[in-house]
Order: sequence, then C-alpha cells, then structure tokens
Amino acid sequence: MSIKPLNWPVFRQLRSKDPFGRDASTKSKKSEEKIGRTVEADKVVQSVCPYCAVGCSQRVYVKDDRVIQIEGDPDSPVSRGRLCPKGAASEQLVNSATRLTKVKYRAPYSTEWQYLDPDEAMDMIVDRFLESRANGWEDADDEGRPLNRTMGIAGLGGATLDNEENYLIKKLFTASGAVQIENQARI
Repeated sequence: MSIKPLNWPVFRQLRSKDPFGRDASTKSKKSEEKIGRTVEADKVVQSVCPYCAVGCSQRVYVKDDRVIQIEGDPDSPVSRGRLCPKGAASEQLVNSATRLTKVKYRAPYSTEWQYLDPDEAMDMIVDRFLESRANGWEDADDEGRPLNRTMGIAGLGGATLDNEENYLIKKLFTASGAVQIENQARI
C-alpha cells in the first residue's frame, strides 16, 4: 500500500477553496458510504432517562425488537435533546451482557442464589410486607389516642424515580400506615 500524502485531507483542504474544512476536502469515499445508526430503526419509542429525578426525555431506537440507540429528545422542554454522560450511556445499560433479566433470590443463611418465577417473588414480597405491617401495627397509644400506624415498615424513595413515581410510592406507604417515609433527594 502506497501512502499518498498529497491526498491527505489537510492537503486537499489547502489546495481547494475550502480553508475551514467544511466542504469536499473533508469527504472521502468511506465517509460518503456511511449511514447513521438510527436510519435503520424499525421504530422510535419515547422514554425517560432512568438515572436522576430531572426526567430528561429520550428517544429509544429499536430494530428487530432490540434497542440500537438512545438519544435525547429535542422536543423535550426539560432537556431540549441533551443528555448527561450517564443518560447518554443508557443504551449500554439496556444491552449490557451483565444485565440481570431473571429474579435471583438467596434464602436466609444460604450461600447459593436461586432463580424465582417473577410471580413467586412478588408474592414473597407482598407476604413479607403485610407480615411486617401487622407485626408493627399500633392501634392506639398508652393514653388511648388512635394512632392507626405501623412501625414495621418504612419507605425510602430514590432520586432515580420521577415525581409521579415517588408520589405514588408515598401514597402507598401512607395508606399502608407507615410513618417513616423519606426520599434520597432530601437526605
């Protein structure tokens, strides 16, 4: 392979009437044949970045039922198409080879993990939630004043949830009688 320095982009740029390198001097056959990652997408799905409470809107590009690219949504009044480095890396979160896609459970005092059916795992969570609620329930204080609360459960919301999700979680825990409800964003 022979190197032709006179065909290098910088020489082409200087020889042509393109001193700023914005025209034909920067183009090559290879760059002309390239296409964008999102051009071949089957569909575009609206989403919200999962990382913080800002709620940046995302466009998720899907091809053959697989996410191929995630970009900021320029129509979003929140982020106007911009994403932070973590939000821009959302595609890596979705397509990671180390991403868990099955429910794993380790029984108390066990050293081994086992896979559970999602319905079985949800039933276990509900049973434990209700048992803790019942075991910590207080109808009234020592003077007979009604309390109708439980000290057996508490809630800690996260900043990765949006306002609506945190609102619903707060309502769930309040309706369950919990009084110890906090959010990571306040801590």
